[in-house]
Amino acid sequence: MIVFILVTLGTFLTMEGITWLTHKYVMHGFGWYLHEDHHQPGYPHVFEKNDAFFVVFAIPSMLLFFFGIRPSLNPLFFIGLGILLYGIAYFLVHDVLIHRRFKWFDKTDNWYLKALRKAHKIHHKNMGKEESQCFGMLYVPMKYFKEYLK
Repeated sequence: MIVFILVTLGTFLTMEGITWLTHKYVMHGFGWYLHEDHHQPGYPHVFEKNDAFFVVFAIPSMLLFFFGIRPSLNPLFFIGLGILLYGIAYFLVHDVLIHRRFKWFDKTDNWYLKALRKAHKIHHKNMGKEESQCFGMLYVPMKYFKEYLK
């Protein structure tokens, strides 16, 4: 049982690196067509083309769930669970907390969440696909914490 918990947690943590790499080299690379509207201020639609990336990440998770219960429960299921949990965290942090697409957590005074929002604002400071920084979701470079840890 502890192995399955460790596999799930390890997958969740690994997803931060995968997200960073995907964001930098796919979304700001050949996938810019889908990601570009996300960098446009005041995009007027409920959904963005960028939301297609949720499907891209959901497919491996669903497949891992499917193959993780055949012929019996195996580690693939828990890898899929780690991806799913990261996807939920991504939605809550990125879409709800940072971009406020849903007004669920408007009043936060947490130093980590403030630094996270600042790092993401720096990422969006550049409207183009080149020269952006801060590509992760949960990892925040130390320089963004300094003003909140005084």
